[in-house]
Amino acid sequence: MDEEEDYEWPSEGELVICNVRNVRDFGAFVDLEEYEGKEGFIHISEISSGWVKRIRNHIHEEQKRVCKVLRVTKEKGHIDLSLKQVNEHQRRQKIQAWKNHKKAEKMLGIVCENIGMDIDECYDTFGYRLIEEFGSIYQAFEQCTMDPDVLKKHGFQGKWVEKFTSMAIDNISPPYISITGIIELFSMTPRGVHDIKYALDNIRDTEDSMMTVSYLAAPKYRIDVKSLDYKIAEEDLENWAKEVIERIKERGGEGKFYREGH
Repeated sequence: MDEEEDYEWPSEGELVICNVRNVRDFGAFVDLEEYEGKEGFIHISEISSGWVKRIRNHIHEEQKRVCKVLRVTKEKGHIDLSLKQVNEHQRRQKIQAWKNHKKAEKMLGIVCENIGMDIDECYDTFGYRLIEEFGSIYQAFEQCTMDPDVLKKHGFQGKWVEKFTSMAIDNISPPYISITGIIELFSMTPRGVHDIKYALDNIRDTEDSMMTVSYLAAPKYRIDVKSLDYKIAEEDLENWAKEVIERIKERGGEGKFYREGH
């Protein structure tokens, strides 16, 4: 089986969206939504972590469920799945990712129609490369909402770029996460107000995060950070706070940083 055919099969450990087709006493047969023509089987022992007295109390036909791939036997065409090994957080994440995928496919279809290309042409021209660069079509749309010039920065060209970016801005809200920190700044010098302004003026947006500074009550200032990634937001917040404190110390003052609620 060649590498291209491998993409037509799920990987072991992968989470997949399944449509329940037939429930029997010993398990359930399902169709894999993301892999056309592929069928999977959930043995009764993988339905629930507890004792399953009656399988239809846990699963029934025409449901859409999230399952974990246990084994893939391509030679026999068998895909063994587990329902009980998917926790609620994983289930919610997978369903949201699937909804995002369907939305992106619909949006891409409109872009292709607007530029006079069919969906296969779009994938061949720029779609597959978008997936390589950003991880998925939906994530490419998301990046465009964060930075309208991101496609050009990645070397993409063509009349489709403007249409793709406009589609993203009109239909997708950036998936920001927000965190907050508090900085206390002290300066007893005659130019104390100017020293504090000097320290805070150093704060700027980074490539991955946006920030705002607001005055609370002397000597407290609040820094709000928005980013696509929690870890990056944390790092940028800490770096900004460190620089602000270093700058106020240059002017003979003091500073203290802590997270809101701490």
